Amino acid sequence: MTDTARVLTTDGSPPEPGQRAVPAGPRAALGLEAAYDAYGPMVYRLAMVYLGRRADAEDVTQEVFVRLFCRAPAFADGEHEKRWLLRVAVNLCRDQLKGFWRRRAVELEPDLPARDPEGLGLAEAIVALPERYKGPIHLHYCEGYSVAEIGEILKLGQSAVKMRLKRGRELLRREMEDQL
Repeated sequence: MTDTARVLTTDGSPPEPGQRAVPAGPRAALGLEAAYDAYGPMVYRLAMVYLGRRADAEDVTQEVFVRLFCRAPAFADGEHEKRWLLRVAVNLCRDQLKGFWRRRAVELEPDLPARDPEGLGLAEAIVALPERYKGPIHLHYCEGYSVAEIGEILKLGQSAVKMRLKRGRELLRREMEDQL
C-alpha cells in the first residue's frame, strides 16, 4: 500500500475490523487543535465580514477546519497554513454567497422592530460593503496583512488590491459621514 492509500482511525492508529476509519493524509503544520486555537477566531472574523450572519460564519469556520483535517496539503510553516486557511475561507464564503438559499432569502417586513441604521458601527459598515471590498479591507486593517500578502490570499494583483482598498475606504468614508 502507498502512503495515500493507508487508512487510519481518527486517533491515528490502524482500524480494527468494523471500526470507522478516515483516509490518511497530510495533517496541519501545527496540529488540528493548535491550528484551530491559533487561527479559528481569524477565520471566523473573515467569514463574518463576508457573510454578515453569525450562523453562516460558524458553518464556514467549521468547514474550513474539516477541510484542514481531511484535505490539507503539506505546509512549509505556520504562515503557509494560515494563508491556506484564509484562502479556503474566502472560497467557501463566495460559494455560500452564490448559493441557492442566499438567493431565496426574503427581506424582513419594514414594520418589524430593528436596530436603527444610524447606530451602525465600523464593523457593520465593513460588512455592508460590496463583496469585492470586504476581504481586502478586513485583511489589511483588521488582520494586518500587506498588499502583497492580500494579493496572494485573494489571488489578485497588487494593483487590484490597492484599488479595492482605496475604493473600499471611500465607500466607508461616505457611509460613516452619512451616519454622522
